[in-house]
Amino acid sequence: MISPAFWRSRRVLLTGHTGFKGAWTTLLLHRLDAEACGFALPPEHDDGVFRATGAANDLLHRVGNINDLATVRALVAAFRPEIVLHMAAQSLVRRSYAAPIDTYMTNVMGTVHVLEAARQVDSVRAVVVVTSDKCYDNTGSGRAYLETDALGGADPYSSSKACAELVTESYRRSYFSAASAPLVASVRAGNVIGGGD
Repeated sequence: MISPAFWRSRRVLLTGHTGFKGAWTTLLLHRLDAEACGFALPPEHDDGVFRATGAANDLLHRVGNINDLATVRALVAAFRPEIVLHMAAQSLVRRSYAAPIDTYMTNVMGTVHVLEAARQVDSVRAVVVVTSDKCYDNTGSGRAYLETDALGGADPYSSSKACAELVTESYRRSYFSAASAPLVASVRAGNVIGGGD
C-alpha cells in the first residue's frame, strides 16, 4: 500500500519522467505531495501522458540526457534527493535492433551514471532501478519467471536490461552494503497498457 504520509514533502528524483510510466509516476508523486524533480529527454510524443496532463507543472522539470554523467552528478548534488527512482531507458525491443549502441548506452551506462551520482550525495536514502521482465533468459518454458531465474536476453533491449540488473547488484554490493548506506533495489516491470499509451 502507498503511504501518503511517507511521501509527503519527500525529495524524490525521478529519471525518465517524460515517458509513459514516468509521467504517471510524476502525477502520483504530485498527488502524494512529494517534492519531486524529473530528469529526462523531452517528451517523444506531443499527445503523450506527460504533455496531455501538464505534468511538467507538477515537479521541477529538467531536460537532459542520462548519458551525460557530469549533468547527472550536478543535478543530484544540487537537488539532494532522499529517494531516486531511475526509470530513464530506451524501452523498445524493435528500436534496440535499429539502435543497439544507444540502447546499451542508455540502459546500462545511464544506470551506472545514476548509481554513481547517488553514492556521492549523502542525502540519498534509497535508490530504485526499474528494469524489465525481459531481463530473464527466455528458455521458452512457458512458466512465469522467478527472481532467481537466469538473466539473459537475445535482443539488445533484453540484454541491456539484464546488464542493468548486474550493474545494480554490483553497486549494491560494492558501494551500498554498509548498514548506514542507502538502500538499493531493482524492480522488473512488465508491459503496461493504460491511459495515454
